[in-house]
Amino acid sequence: MSREPDIASKAAYRSNSRIAAIGTYLPDNVMTNADLEKLVDTSDEWIVQRTGIRERRISAPHQYTSDLAYRAVADLASRYDVQLDDVDYIIVATSTPDTIFPSIAAGIQARFGIAKCGAIDIQAACAGFTAGLQLANGLLMTGLHHKILVVGADALSKITDYTDRTTCILFGDGAGAVLVERTEDGEGDFLASFARTDGNGGRHVYASHLSSRIGEYDLVPSGKLVQNGREVYRWALSSVSEGVSELLESAGLAAHQVDWFAPHNANQRIIEALCERCGFTEDQALSSIAKYGNTSAASIPLAMDDAVKDGRLQAGHRVLLHGFGGGLTQAGVILRWSI
Repeated sequence: MSREPDIASKAAYRSNSRIAAIGTYLPDNVMTNADLEKLVDTSDEWIVQRTGIRERRISAPHQYTSDLAYRAVADLASRYDVQLDDVDYIIVATSTPDTIFPSIAAGIQARFGIAKCGAIDIQAACAGFTAGLQLANGLLMTGLHHKILVVGADALSKITDYTDRTTCILFGDGAGAVLVERTEDGEGDFLASFARTDGNGGRHVYASHLSSRIGEYDLVPSGKLVQNGREVYRWALSSVSEGVSELLESAGLAAHQVDWFAPHNANQRIIEALCERCGFTEDQALSSIAKYGNTSAASIPLAMDDAVKDGRLQAGHRVLLHGFGGGLTQAGVILRWSI
C-alpha cells in the first residue's frame, strides 16, 4: 500500500535517499538448543521461555565476519538489477572484525573490484546497522556521494563464552546488506531519525580489548562477550521504549500508522515488551530471533529480508527500524520501503 506520510516535522528531516536492494547471508551450521544442552546446564524449555530462541547459525572455524559480509553483498547483487562498480562509499557495522585494521569495508571494496570509493567500519554494536543507515543518508545529502553499501555483519560466536549459560544461549552469526542510493527527484524514503547514547551503562555489555577497565569499573579481561542481562533488559524497557516513542513523534506518526516495527532482535521478551509499551501489535514486529538468535548488527536486515522474501514487506510500507545495544547506544529510522 502506498501512502503519503502525514509528517508534521517533515521539513525538519531531510532525505534524498532510498534503499534499492537488500541481501543477506547465514552460515550453514545450525546450533540448536539441544546442542547447547550438551555444553552448559540449560534446556530447550528454559531457553525458549526466556528468550524465544530455538536455534542460531554458527560460522565455521575458518569463516569470519568478512566472509559473511561478502556473501550478503553478493546475494544483494544476484537478486536485484543493480550495479556495484560505481558504489562510492562502503559502511560496515560490526563488533567482530577479522582484524582491527584493515577494515572489512576495505575488503569488500577489494573483493568486488569497486574502483573509486571510501570504506569504513563503524562500531555501534547492535545499533550499528541503523547507525550506518543514518550515516549513509547524511553522506548522500551532502551531494558528494550517490551510492552507498551499508552492511551489518557479526560473528558473535567467535567471542561467545560457551561456559556462560546466561550468554551463550543468545548469540548467532549472520550478515545483511543494503544498497542506499541518492534519488533523482530529491524526495527520499528516510522519514525520521533518532539517536541516543548512555555511556554510563557501557559496563553492562562489553568485550574487553586493550584495557581492563571502563572508567572506574574493572572488566573481565577475556576478550569474550560479557553481559549483565538484567540491566540491559531494564534499559531496553525504559530508555529504548522512550526512544521509539520519540522517533514516532518526530515523524508525526502513531504506532498503528507504521506497517512494520523492526527492532534489534535481542530477545523475544524484549520485543514483546517494546511492542506493548510503544503501541505496536506483536503482528507488526519483524522478528527472526527464533531461527537466528541475537546476531547484533545483522539482526535487523535479517528480519527485514525474511519479510521481503515471504511477501510481508512490500513497496509503500512504512517500517520503523530501531537498533540498541552496547554503548549503551540506540539508533532508529523510519523508512518508506520502495523496493
